[in-house]
Amino acid sequence: MLILRVLNRGEMHGWGIADRIEYLSKKVFTVGEGSLYPALYRLQGQGWIESEWGISDNNRKAKFYRLTKAGKKQLEIETETWDRLALAIGDIIRST
Repeated sequence: MLILRVLNRGEMHGWGIADRIEYLSKKVFTVGEGSLYPALYRLQGQGWIESEWGISDNNRKAKFYRLTKAGKKQLEIETETWDRLALAIGDIIRST
């Protein structure tokens, strides 16, 4: 869900995705290559993202990922599910 959310802003290369997640989470979440790239391949296999080779800001060849229409729909579903789950967990924690 975090990758889909970050890509909702526009296409990014892998390092940019990991960096954005770390920044937005105030360094609570760090995503290593060993987790990021398998997740990107799975998301691409599910048709939620697509990729294309391009040149990064530092003039290096990089694969850029972007959200598909199906990915945007999945992000909506995942966000709704997360909202319900977070509410339920909060209810349980606050219960007496």
